Amino acid sequence: MLEQHVLKIASELSIQPRQVAATAVLLEEGGTVPFIARYRKERTGELDEVKIMNIRDRLEQLEELDKRRDSIMKSLDERKLLTADLLKKIGAAETMNVLEDLYAPFRQKKRTRATTAKEKGLEPLADLFWAQDVTLDVQAAAKEHAGREWQIDEKKGTLTLDDALAGARDIIAERIAEDANARARMRTLYAEKGVVRSKVISGKEEEGAKFKDYFDWSEPAASVPSHRILAMRRGEAEGFLMVRLTPEETEAVSLLESIFVKNKGAAAMQVRDAVHDCQKRLLGFAMEGEARLTVKKRADEEAIRVFAQNIREVLLAAPLGQKAVLGIDPGFRSGCKIVLLDKQGKLIGNDVIYPDREEEMSGRLIKAAIAKFNVEAIAIGNGTASRETESFIRTLKLPASIPVVMVNESGASIYSASEIAREEFPDKDITVRGAVSIGRRLMDPLAELVKLDPKSIGVGQYQHDVDQTALKKQLDDVVASCVNNVGVELNTASKNLLAYVSGLNARVAGNIVAHRDENGPFKSRKELLKVAGLGPKAFEQAAGFLRIRDGGNPLDTSAVHPERYELVEKMAGDAGCSISDLLTDAQKRNRIDLKKYVSEEVGLPTLTDIVKELAKPGRDPRAQFEAFNFGDVHTMNDLKPGMKLPGIVTNVTAFGAFVDIGVHQDGLVHVSQLSDDFVKNAADIVKPGQKVNVTVVEIDIPRKRIALSMKSNASVESQRKPGAPKEAGKRDMAKHTGVGGQGGGNPFGAVDWFTLAQKKK
Repeated sequence: MLEQHVLKIASELSIQPRQVAATAVLLEEGGTVPFIARYRKERTGELDEVKIMNIRDRLEQLEELDKRRDSIMKSLDERKLLTADLLKKIGAAETMNVLEDLYAPFRQKKRTRATTAKEKGLEPLADLFWAQDVTLDVQAAAKEHAGREWQIDEKKGTLTLDDALAGARDIIAERIAEDANARARMRTLYAEKGVVRSKVISGKEEEGAKFKDYFDWSEPAASVPSHRILAMRRGEAEGFLMVRLTPEETEAVSLLESIFVKNKGAAAMQVRDAVHDCQKRLLGFAMEGEARLTVKKRADEEAIRVFAQNIREVLLAAPLGQKAVLGIDPGFRSGCKIVLLDKQGKLIGNDVIYPDREEEMSGRLIKAAIAKFNVEAIAIGNGTASRETESFIRTLKLPASIPVVMVNESGASIYSASEIAREEFPDKDITVRGAVSIGRRLMDPLAELVKLDPKSIGVGQYQHDVDQTALKKQLDDVVASCVNNVGVELNTASKNLLAYVSGLNARVAGNIVAHRDENGPFKSRKELLKVAGLGPKAFEQAAGFLRIRDGGNPLDTSAVHPERYELVEKMAGDAGCSISDLLTDAQKRNRIDLKKYVSEEVGLPTLTDIVKELAKPGRDPRAQFEAFNFGDVHTMNDLKPGMKLPGIVTNVTAFGAFVDIGVHQDGLVHVSQLSDDFVKNAADIVKPGQKVNVTVVEIDIPRKRIALSMKSNASVESQRKPGAPKEAGKRDMAKHTGVGGQGGGNPFGAVDWFTLAQKKK
């Protein structure tokens, strides 16, 4: 079946069969998507990661289909039911639905009304009705069965005329429900003309008020947006809504009648009655269930796509880089938790300050720490009291060279209580760990956020309602893609970050860190082969994505794969210079004739990549960091309709974008307010982390809702569109509690914060 699969996938993806075949072989050999996309371009015809993932996923789907096909054929063959015609149809089935439809009449069933009727000997009568002979005397045929005694298990009885007619119809109804052609046509009807309807469950109106938009809602299933399907399903799951997905009942019955009712004779009328019963009792529910699953799958795919796109933007946010950072987890009543991090993100010390009641002391302590440890930036979490904390810091009149940056702290509380955080800081409480996470997010968002379950980062829509297996697979792909696209510094990376490198896993990543701790920094990529559990295949997959600064080989800091080092050495030799010269001298690089080095294994795509990498070895593909300042508003009470404010996009959904404008509550820019032009999907216009200018349209303080617009002629009237769920897009706003520095001695690690503050008196 492999050749057929290759041709099918090539047709579906509009690529060459040889590209699919080559990718399939590389995947079978243990190649990862990032490795294949980056280092095997000649073999795949330069397929990108998306196409390679599509091929991988489709191969897996077709493999599952083949497994089910084989299972069905084996079952039928063992029961002597596999005819030549059936074998041909099963072999030609291209979807799981078609395969299951073909198998339905032969599936082992629990007792049904039809099986009971058959046990009562009524199948011959059903066959007579099924033939629909216009001359058949239905009553006379049924009377031949009336009066017959029956026994099923311990139950006994005598058939009446009505029993015989009803039993025959039950048998016919089940035949109709199991007919492959009927199911296929009904499936199409539900897909094309099905309508999603939701109604509130009586007595639940007040309790389920957040689903008010769907108390009496209907729209075509073919076009219902992802977020509305997921919202209705959530309302149904929570017991507030009743949701159905059906076409008009008359259309479904008419379709079945057109297939099965052959004339207007008495026998045909029995079949017609069976058609109605089948739709009402059997096929209707089955098709509705399938249609609901299909629409849910489509909604899941869209929600997962948006979520994955958001996660990619968040992970690839511009890093501040290796600078000493003061991290602050704000809070006034419980104090602001502060930490000092060195340029590698290592915790130097921590304390708690109280700017609201110990303003002078807190200010002295902050200034002393900045001066003593050459702090180069301040990161403030955007939780409760963040703007007040920012204002306090700015009153200290620190050097302009020290940016004060608000950092999205979504999920920081989850990290601080995680096993990863406990392992990293076993002697610190969750408040310290949370502040460390905030500081590190500023330095390198990717390196810090990989420690979190992506669902905790606070972007996407209804991520807890979608298929969790599909979501995890997609998110793992995105995180791995981001990590390998950026590259990982081998001698400083955490095992959490290393685990996402192509070819590695959590166990091997832990072994790398343990080897590094025991033997000191790696001096070359080749030393990786000394790590326990890291063999030649893992080395091949991982080496190109790992970086070693100041190592013995200058290429170890680049994305040039070790398998091409010899080739680069030949280029340098032909140019009469060293590899270091190629890295620093553009003229020497420009004189390289790439065609001279083309071989069966290495083509122009790889050679071009090598020369680009030599020009900027180890370059970070992420954007340059730029500081951002909110407007002069701190709470929702400061907002007025018509205000124009700067903001940062925190989340993008199909129905709009959520924007942080610095008042502790994100505002929503509905998709209709994103642009002067028509916008179908918010993700086409904005991305998480993007800096935007918005106009305040409406403020609802009791319900904590802010309506914003990015239109040039924004109106100050409410712009929220019907159907946009009011509860969507809420960010994780968990706050850290408690204080740091318990116990005796020096509770602040390497820093005696109190002494520093005293020196500044």
